[in-house]
Amino acid sequence: MDLLKYVQDKFVESKDFPNFGAGDTVTVYYKIREGEKTRTQFFRGDVLQRSGAGITETFTIRKMSGNVGVERIFPVNMPNLEKIEVNKHGKVRRARIFYQRDRTGKSARIKERRV
Repeated sequence: MDLLKYVQDKFVESKDFPNFGAGDTVTVYYKIREGEKTRTQFFRGDVLQRSGAGITETFTIRKMSGNVGVERIFPVNMPNLEKIEVNKHGKVRRARIFYQRDRTGKSARIKERRV
């Protein structure tokens, strides 16, 4: 196990992202390659969960596109990630807020936590 940790520390560059957790509204900017061109696209939504640790850590973001919920899982160490902006910190009581999938309208709102 020490060898695995050594390789992770040595070869995987860790990006300096702000602290965020479940319930926070974040904007993730990531690069997309279309043929020869690259462009930056963003995905803004609520964080449903963060899972894993170290090199395998991921986070799930959910946004509403029209009336359809769209979820996307981002690895924290993905090379295409440019930056993560925390738009607001949400006040939730649990680490995985999958109950948000069933909610629409006013009940889907998350109260803002003052930081």
